[in-house]
Amino acid sequence: MSLEQRLTQAWQRRGPLALLLWPLSLVYGALIALRRLGYRHGWLRSEHPGVPVVVVGNRIVGGAGKTPVVIALAEHLRQRGMRPGIISRGHGRADVEDIRAVHADDPVDAVGDEPLLLALRTAAPVFVGRDRAATARALRAAHPEVDVILSDDGAQHLALARDIEILVFDARGAGNGWLLPAGPLREPLAVASTARHALVLYSGNEPSTPLAGSVSSRGLRGLVELGDWWAGRAATAQALAALAQRSRAAPEAVFAGAGIARPQAFFEMLAAAGVRAAGLPLADHERYAELPWPAAARELVVTEKDAVKLRPDRLALERPGLRVWVAPLDFEPEAAFWPRLDAALDDVVATAS
Repeated sequence: MSLEQRLTQAWQRRGPLALLLWPLSLVYGALIALRRLGYRHGWLRSEHPGVPVVVVGNRIVGGAGKTPVVIALAEHLRQRGMRPGIISRGHGRADVEDIRAVHADDPVDAVGDEPLLLALRTAAPVFVGRDRAATARALRAAHPEVDVILSDDGAQHLALARDIEILVFDARGAGNGWLLPAGPLREPLAVASTARHALVLYSGNEPSTPLAGSVSSRGLRGLVELGDWWAGRAATAQALAALAQRSRAAPEAVFAGAGIARPQAFFEMLAAAGVRAAGLPLADHERYAELPWPAAARELVVTEKDAVKLRPDRLALERPGLRVWVAPLDFEPEAAFWPRLDAALDDVVATAS
């Protein structure tokens, strides 16, 4: 078991390892408090880009389902008549200091897997950079038509002033409730947001922390072949049903791969849809320097986050007999979430005008 896996397990309870690390959490907590104090009193500077800023983040380490939320938000903002732009750090980039636009033909190593997925799925301008405030500035300079900025992650990057903050939690909630490194929390669960409006969204059908918020549902929309996905074609329920039928006839030939924070959740969704597939959990942000699937695989299902790192021409050369399917996730907050967000946006826009 890797150190990361041991820590992830330890963070779910207050066991021996968590207790051993708890004194370090006190030091970390003091540093976090001092940093927030610096921003509150103006010793550290926050910068606002001049249009409403919506930060989608979380309080814990690891993925909690933020990217599907950003995709859904971008679509909702467009329906409101707004023109969103998206900023992100771009995990795993070769040059983390570089601020740049994301294009559909960019290599993942240059822009990161999640920003590339956001660019493909939303068609919104996407910029990546470690300095969120400078990245927002660069996006606005290149796209003056953008009238709202979505920040994918960045709740703790207080140098970017924000108007609305949406905290996303998955089933893990706050774990054992302790700060790093004894627990998964990047900052105290109930710390006051610096945003004018703060919303909490649970990426499941029930709350996983004491914070009041909206629940949501997510599931498989269907399947689409890898080449068609890159061409922008939609997934269909018919393709999912057909694969489920084939997997029952020859389960040894169907595999599922997922290089995400919680691959088991993806495998469970496939199983619930009737797909009998051998699950291959991979590291979050798996780079696919080598294709990890066994020779026995004839059909493979992957997440969209994996698909951005699997170009059809490469698969045709290295695994010509493998049929690869992409499984987009449908994400839908409870109905009450959108009016709450709209009210917050209306207030921010009215205050700025």
